[in-house]
Amino acid sequence: METADKFPIRSYSKSELASLYLPHITSKSAVCKLNKWIAHYPGLWNALLEIGFAPKSHYYTPAQVRLIVQALGEP
Repeated sequence: METADKFPIRSYSKSELASLYLPHITSKSAVCKLNKWIAHYPGLWNALLEIGFAPKSHYYTPAQVRLIVQALGEP
């Protein structure tokens, strides 16, 4: 398992990763908020699509998590 500083880069469910970024709100709201952050971060959405991101998927792959953490920082 690889880490970006101390955050483990591995497969995460969308709700699990979103809840790590936004622990103070419901997981459904956290997923919506994280999706907005991803959509508004320049180039992140396209970079995720290029490595196989599927918006309807329930999980992020380690490669996708790595891109998100590089863009948004560690949760």
